[in-house]
Amino acid sequence: MTQTTTARRRIFSGIKPSGHLTLGNYLGAVRRWVQEDQYNADALFCVVDLHALTVEHDPARVRRLTRQAATLLLAAGLDPERCTLFVQSHVDEHARLSYLMECTATDGEMRRMIQYKEKAARERSSGTSVRLSLLTYPALMAADILAYGTHEVPVGDDQTQHVELARDLAQRFNQRYGPVFTVPRATSPRVSARVMDLQDPTSKMGKSHAETAGIVYLLDEPDAVRKKIMRAVTDSGTEVRYDRTAQPGVANLLDVLASCTDGKPEVLAGEFTSYGALKKATAEAVLELLRPVRARHAELCADPSYVEAVLRTGAERARGLARPRVDEAYAAIGLLPPA
Repeated sequence: MTQTTTARRRIFSGIKPSGHLTLGNYLGAVRRWVQEDQYNADALFCVVDLHALTVEHDPARVRRLTRQAATLLLAAGLDPERCTLFVQSHVDEHARLSYLMECTATDGEMRRMIQYKEKAARERSSGTSVRLSLLTYPALMAADILAYGTHEVPVGDDQTQHVELARDLAQRFNQRYGPVFTVPRATSPRVSARVMDLQDPTSKMGKSHAETAGIVYLLDEPDAVRKKIMRAVTDSGTEVRYDRTAQPGVANLLDVLASCTDGKPEVLAGEFTSYGALKKATAEAVLELLRPVRARHAELCADPSYVEAVLRTGAERARGLARPRVDEAYAAIGLLPPA
């Protein structure tokens, strides 16, 4: 029975190539994958390129960002000897299982998804038609997770609803057709690095935002990083204190500095008497954090065959893990196997 767990828990997590990876992506997710998850679990990390097709996009840019994301994940420290790194579209089982999830989900469940409501509203406001895939992509996300017998999905608060849907669909499928899927659960890091936009500290630093002045990208040149942080929006007054409500700009800088130096923002606040000094220290800490990532990325770009080999091997292993379970789901739901 596919539900039987292995001795080691399995985790799955993905990153969408909808924009250049940011400091927020690194501190909020990737660093945890590198430092903890790949050592403590059978970990699969996926560049979910199919999810990038749910809105208007440039095909060449999607391909370029997919390769860049994979390269940056390796540069950040993912070890293909310890984890499985692959591209979603390289494993057909994701799309195969996605349709079964659509046949298990309901229209109401899809339309209640908060991200669908928000993204559909943005598409309509810009005069762009809303693609059907924007409504149904949570079914694909559920397939991403369930295809591998995933036990845990490390996610931020904005993705918890999607993991809950995957849980519901796994349980519903199992009840209707037989025990095929492991029921996953969402996990959050013990200390969540919540990096906000430097120009709008009430909004999350997102890689697909149109305005980029407040976003630090992992491949930004050092001067650009320093300039963005030194121009970060702070707050009225001059006292440096950690108060996310009253001083969101200062609190964001303290959060970033604390994440880079393994400090505590409340304690770090007492070390500065001016916003300028805080910005300077934060900029230097970010530059030091990103320096080895940028250096390793340059090395990997000079040897693209290595990245291709990692992705090919990763896809082969992912395919081997997913295919038996997806075949079992096809049989359970009533589909005739090929002759």
